[in-house]
Amino acid sequence: MVKYMDKTLKVIKALADENRFKIIELLLQKNFCVGALAKRLGISKSAVSQHLKILREADLVMGEKKGYYVHYRVKLKNLRKTGEYLLELEEGQGRDLKNCHKYSE
Repeated sequence: MVKYMDKTLKVIKALADENRFKIIELLLQKNFCVGALAKRLGISKSAVSQHLKILREADLVMGEKKGYYVHYRVKLKNLRKTGEYLLELEEGQGRDLKNCHKYSE
C-alpha cells in the first residue's frame, strides 16, 4: 500500500500545477507535440518540456516520435488507477489492506 500511496502522491503533486493540469486536459482531447502545447497554453516550449518531464516521471504521459516531432498522450490506465484509489479512500476502503494488491503493479 505504501508503494502505491507514494505513486499516488507523485501524481497528485504533478497535477497540482495549473499548467500541468491543463496539459493533461489538452492531451485527453488529442495528442500534441511540445510546440502545439506551448501555443495553446501561451508558455515557452522549454516550460512545456519541463512540465512534461514531471508528468512523465509521475507516469501520466508518454511520448511517441512521429517524424521530427514527439507527440504526447495521457496514460489513461495510470490516471484511472489513481482516481480509483482516491475513490476507495473516500469510501473508506483504502484502509483495507486486502485491496492493496490492485494498485501494486
